[in-house]
Amino acid sequence: MEIRELRAFVTVVEEGGLSAAARRLHVSQSALSQTVRSMERRLGTQLLVRTHAGASPTESGQLLLTGARALLAQHDDLLASVASAAGSTRSLLGRIRVGVPLEFPIDLLPKAMAALADEYPDTKVDLSHASSAAQLTALSAGEIDVALVRDRPADPSLDAVLVVREPMGVILTAARAEQLAEPTGVQLHRLAGLEWIAFTRSESPDWYDEVAATLHGHGVAVPAPRTAAERPVPVEVKLAAAGTGRAFGFAAPGWAHPLPEGIAWHPLIADPIVRRTWAVWRASARERDLAALVAILDSTG
Repeated sequence: MEIRELRAFVTVVEEGGLSAAARRLHVSQSALSQTVRSMERRLGTQLLVRTHAGASPTESGQLLLTGARALLAQHDDLLASVASAAGSTRSLLGRIRVGVPLEFPIDLLPKAMAALADEYPDTKVDLSHASSAAQLTALSAGEIDVALVRDRPADPSLDAVLVVREPMGVILTAARAEQLAEPTGVQLHRLAGLEWIAFTRSESPDWYDEVAATLHGHGVAVPAPRTAAERPVPVEVKLAAAGTGRAFGFAAPGWAHPLPEGIAWHPLIADPIVRRTWAVWRASARERDLAALVAILDSTG
């Protein structure tokens, strides 16, 4: 059981429900609900009684609550002692430069920045959009402090935490969806015969290869990788290609772009393609506000 899971459970009990706890933790209510259900599955017992009025602990939940509070107090006291001892050597950045991928959940960063502002009100956060590869280059050059990327780097000089997992869905015309979709979504192998509107491999090589391998495994043809010299596929081009009925594109459930008439988003059955975004920073970094932002992003993963 992870500390963040125990803290999430304690917060739900203290707030009397998932909605208020999610706001306090700066996470989505669905993610918090999944965390609690995962804990219940692993422990083999129900921890919360959920009603229209909120949530309260069961007998097993009360037992966990008592132990979790004691463990969290010890954990927090230990970290505070270590941080206090090292405090004289740890400074503040004051301005944290964050790279952001071209498609990213629209509510995640505002919540993270709000949580950081509660702890470090004088620290500013600057955002810049770039591909994963460009962000990692900028991170190595000292031009940004945190990179939000699709590929987790193996470089030992960098640290990383998982920020968000997004089961990808598919964008299709209504006519194609009528042919291919089932009540719960689209089977990936049913897309065989359509063209994947692919992103440039150089943007995120590992993520591209993962998608391509999954498509191959389901009998869906993968076009030759676009060259690094080509620009990223604009949203308008992606939608126009899907609108022909001969192609499909992937998108996360919370895709922020409005879809034109005649095109709709559908989930992929069994979530065969899941996009992960990692927060990456220099392992040598010791600034307190940077560490706080990383911790906040870590709690959302």
